[in-house]
Amino acid sequence: MSGTRFSVLLLFAAALAPLSCEGREPSAAPLAAAEPEVPTPPPTYGLDEALVAGAFERADDLRLLQALLVARHGEIEREQVFRGPGLERPTNIKSASKSIISALVGIAIAEGHLSGVDEPITSFLKPTQRTDPGVAEITIGHLLSMQAGLEPTSFGNYGRWVSSSNWVRFALERPMVDEPGGRMLYSTGNTHLLSAILTQATGQSTLSYARQKLGRTLGLQVAPWTRDPQGIYFGGNEMGLSPRDLFKFGELYRNGGRHEDQQVLPEEWIRESWRRRTTSDWSGHDYGLGWWMRTSGRYDVFFAWGYGGQYVFIVPDLELTVVTTSESLAPRERGHNRALHRLLDEWIIPAAEAGEQLAREDVGPAPETRPAAP
Repeated sequence: MSGTRFSVLLLFAAALAPLSCEGREPSAAPLAAAEPEVPTPPPTYGLDEALVAGAFERADDLRLLQALLVARHGEIEREQVFRGPGLERPTNIKSASKSIISALVGIAIAEGHLSGVDEPITSFLKPTQRTDPGVAEITIGHLLSMQAGLEPTSFGNYGRWVSSSNWVRFALERPMVDEPGGRMLYSTGNTHLLSAILTQATGQSTLSYARQKLGRTLGLQVAPWTRDPQGIYFGGNEMGLSPRDLFKFGELYRNGGRHEDQQVLPEEWIRESWRRRTTSDWSGHDYGLGWWMRTSGRYDVFFAWGYGGQYVFIVPDLELTVVTTSESLAPRERGHNRALHRLLDEWIIPAAEAGEQLAREDVGPAPETRPAAP
């Protein structure tokens, strides 16, 4: 009997089987059901697929990680939600919002609301009787680079600060523990002062300005977030953005401040933001204007960083943007942050390097002629 005829008879018999056995116990154990087919991730362009697969396998083992997104040449190549909110749902990005505040300051300077990073903060924030005279020397740039010299409101002082009746006054009245422009003193109070300055300089809330200048232009969903007792939106914490919106924000910086045909941020602002101004004694990473930076092998890596593992990594030389979101309410766990950096260094960057080699060998279409997904 031919193979084709035999297959047809088998299919015919299988179709009759449910009718002939209805109402009776089967006389023999049924054949085992076929294993469900596991969907194969789509192929990536410009990334070694085996290394990318290894990165996502290891990411799945990180119990605090919620989502991972990897993009190359401006295209999202692979993304996955492991737990928590989806890729389009806002999540608390914690201090990664400091990089958003930095972008808003850059836009405000370009629009003439602020004269530049050397403008004294006392142009907008009036000292009180308890304010150290050294506050008069603090500039907008000092706040952005965490070199204000004021005693930090973060860490041990954080609870007292956010419980106070006036967050701006509390931050301004901290004692000077270094000269403005001195060592890095990480303080969310600095970026909250920037939010207060933006509110006064632009004549609108930080939320409204963010929606107008970033939300509408980039298509970001910027939901309201925490405000202080005076109604000023929290500068540098508690902002909510989705992983895909974080990708759009990262791409704005990777593309030199351009989105489609519009220059949203001056390219010079991005260069200045990514220029080292100080180094953290705690993490060892360098810091610019609201952005962290380090190297991975021969590549410069610039990143927004929020408590718990909220990251936007940008590797310009590889045209690589990587986003992670993590559980933000868990106790501080430095091991999780190290694991995310290793994921980038040991898997994702090598995947891009290997993909670059494939591109040089002319394997696959060029980015501008990449076919649309079916």
